[in-house]
Amino acid sequence: MGKRAVSAGHQGSGAVQTPRNRGVGMLIITAYGIFAVSATARALYQSVFHFAEAPVAYLLSAFAALVYVVATVALSRRSVAAWKTAMSAVLIELFGVLGVGLWTVLVPDLFADDTVWSHFGSGYGYVPLVLPVVGLYWLWRHRPGGPRGDHR
Repeated sequence: MGKRAVSAGHQGSGAVQTPRNRGVGMLIITAYGIFAVSATARALYQSVFHFAEAPVAYLLSAFAALVYVVATVALSRRSVAAWKTAMSAVLIELFGVLGVGLWTVLVPDLFADDTVWSHFGSGYGYVPLVLPVVGLYWLWRHRPGGPRGDHR
């Protein structure tokens, strides 16, 4: 039988809340997992077969893959340390997609090929731009000690 966490701020009210890695949180984790797998596969393929053609782009693809893997694992766990790790990874992702997106617009000649974050994730339907915003919102709403935070 599954347990539900009772938020410390709501103990007296009897409010029961779903841990951040259940419900909608599971959809967010799944999205990160899909990006972790796809970005890793892309980075491996690019690095093995075409690295000399666009090393900057392929190294950025590998970095994005690593960020997605760390975010996926951290989001799936329920500890305070996992929350902090997830928050850090998702913030890095947001700054990465904004930075690389801007970089690919301003200096396109540096990128002989696209990365996951090129042009703000346009090759992936801009999901790389939206996902960290959703992830940060979800993490903030489920922060330790917050109104809906996990405490286990």
